[in-house]
Amino acid sequence: MKKLISAILTLSLTLSLCACGKDSSDATTTLTTDNTTVTEINSKTSNESSEESTSTPDPEPMDIATKKLTPLYGKNTGTDKTLTGLEPLSPRQMPVVDPQNNRNLSTETINHAYGVAKDEKPNEISVNNQKIYEKYGGICYDTSGKKTIYLTFDCGYENGNTEKILNTLKEKNIPAAFFVTLPQVKSTPELIERMINEGHTVGNHSVNHPDFSTISREKMAEEIEGMDNYLRENFGYSAPFFRFPEGKYSENALDLVANLEFRSVFWSSAYADWDVNNQKGKQYAYDTVTSRLHPGCVLLLHSVSSDNAEALPDIIDYAIENGYNFGKLEEIECN
Repeated sequence: MKKLISAILTLSLTLSLCACGKDSSDATTTLTTDNTTVTEINSKTSNESSEESTSTPDPEPMDIATKKLTPLYGKNTGTDKTLTGLEPLSPRQMPVVDPQNNRNLSTETINHAYGVAKDEKPNEISVNNQKIYEKYGGICYDTSGKKTIYLTFDCGYENGNTEKILNTLKEKNIPAAFFVTLPQVKSTPELIERMINEGHTVGNHSVNHPDFSTISREKMAEEIEGMDNYLRENFGYSAPFFRFPEGKYSENALDLVANLEFRSVFWSSAYADWDVNNQKGKQYAYDTVTSRLHPGCVLLLHSVSSDNAEALPDIIDYAIENGYNFGKLEEIECN
């Protein structure tokens, strides 16, 4: 019965998850639209009330921009209480700062854009976005200039390719971050166990993969808390890294994630790999990914892509041969 329920949950989310992190880099309208949005992210929306609030003054947002954030692990005692053998971590309650958004932070939907990186440089769109994200402790690339790549995968359901990817990473001794949703964790716990025990980062991609720009602050917190606590209780693990479903966010959402002491992780390089019905072959994946690498690159790939699974060994080899190394998200020093 549990397997049947997990299968139903997974199937119900597939349509929305397969579009996660859509490649907007080649759209001619992205630059104008998103640059305008980023520039005006701190502007107030037209329907904001000018009435003074009579409630208790809202607390200031938590400043995690310079805070060191690292994964937590339960004690390694070989316990049978979790799949990893780690002691369970205590569930965490996440109080919602300013639940009614009395500060009138913008709820306008913003689609993360990054442009096409080339000549080993991030696109100007990513450069501009990073200036906004860092105010909320978020990252889309590492600005240190180090020739480091941060390999990240978005996961929402499983079609057999994640195991191939994990095998490659183990063989090459390369770390990666996997952003997961609850249905996938429940349906393929053995893969999550491998990710954790083999030293990868398992990031929070929410419980149900909703558009965070359209839900309340309390609902956002529930989505993040639910995913985090499941990992804590069943895997003895927690990582303070969050990726917005489909890359959709708002100023309000960025603020909420930061106040929960999670770092929003975007990306500076990707391509349209999420559509399993439009895979273009190993060579296309290799050529596209390697042409967009740059120092500090946060690379987004999707674990459902057969092209990625097949091309990954050669992509890693290319990067290393050209002087790059692969790092973990916690190694990025935020300004």
